[in-house]
Amino acid sequence: MAIEILMPALSPTMEEGTLAKWLVKEGDEVKSGDLIAEIETDKATMEFETVDEGIIGKILVAEGTEGVKVNTPICIIGEEGEEMSSASAAPAPKAEAAGVADTVAPAEAAATTSAAPAPAAKDGSRLFATPLARRIAKDKGLDLATIKGSGPHGRIIKADVENATAQPAAASAAAPLASSAVAVTGPSAQQVIKMYEGRKFEEIKLDGMRKIIASRLTEAKQTVPHFYLRRDIELDTLLKFRSQLNKTLEPRGVKLSVNDFIIKACALALQEIPEANAVWAGDHVLQMTASDVAVAVAIEGGLFTPVLQDAETKSLSALSAQMKDLASRARERKLAPHEYQGGSFAISNLGMFGIDNFDAIINPPHSGILAVGAGAKKPIVGADGEIKVATIMSTTLSVDHRVIDGAMGANLLNAIKANLENPMGMLA
Repeated sequence: MAIEILMPALSPTMEEGTLAKWLVKEGDEVKSGDLIAEIETDKATMEFETVDEGIIGKILVAEGTEGVKVNTPICIIGEEGEEMSSASAAPAPKAEAAGVADTVAPAEAAATTSAAPAPAAKDGSRLFATPLARRIAKDKGLDLATIKGSGPHGRIIKADVENATAQPAAASAAAPLASSAVAVTGPSAQQVIKMYEGRKFEEIKLDGMRKIIASRLTEAKQTVPHFYLRRDIELDTLLKFRSQLNKTLEPRGVKLSVNDFIIKACALALQEIPEANAVWAGDHVLQMTASDVAVAVAIEGGLFTPVLQDAETKSLSALSAQMKDLASRARERKLAPHEYQGGSFAISNLGMFGIDNFDAIINPPHSGILAVGAGAKKPIVGADGEIKVATIMSTTLSVDHRVIDGAMGANLLNAIKANLENPMGMLA
């Protein structure tokens, strides 16, 4: 019996991908576990293995095809000599040139996710959903008819219901209004192009990563109530201590960066202020036990935020080694989804680019992000009242007010400052 192989969802946020390369050809025999294709998601290029056995009877989506929707048939596997065809399968079209339609406004995305009716049986009387998804929906008071399924053939699965908990039914009705409000804030792609009629320019198509960044950060700025706290941090003690440690660690080939200390300082501060070690989950808050800290890494065309789990328990040298490995693989787009998803807090350090200070946008569902500027020599008034020169680093803590109030945020930033200005204490 011929089996359709569907475009897989290789990450929870994946809706479409590029079939970058076929590793098999028609007529090849495959077994369960064999790699058959390389698929480019919004974040990485990943190998896809089949769980079925048989002969590759027909390749339905050509190598290099972009914009292939999840659950679209991409090839057919069957037995030798078997007739292999698929009435439902058609090669996915090439993605259109980037425009306003490519960058879906958050409210529109929410409406698509939570308001689109799930596929029903031919008689229209039944929704396709897994038993677990039905149970979760019942517990959350959700109407399955308002949830779009991402499973095979549109079946509603656990992830669909869990994602919909942050979008209750009442929000569905409000989504079109929110969408309209967003639409009038900026001109359409055609209007912008017409504005520059007669001027020379190049249209650059948005790749999957840029679309996701645009969508998620627009959503974050529109839906997360940010507020900002700022502190200057004296680095001289830390820099001296770091220099001593690096001399000691040199035989082991370890070189600690200031960023390694910042990661450790934030991880310990989240343990000192445990209420701030939390994420927003729609109708409740999840207070985390471990300090899982994400760190922004710039790559060509975008950025990753790999997560260092249990950062409070790891030594500075372990954090340094793990961060170097994650950053290196991030730049090659070789991170697995579990390595850049999760966490409750993030760090964005632009100090190495000479930036004095800036305000970072929170990456939902995180409750905060620390923006780190460059350390620079500045005159300050010492504790004895005398003016002296010190290395000062400016930091800004962006906070989600739904999770963290002003006093709690201030305590968190003060704890981060105290850790960095007394670095030996972080090793105790």
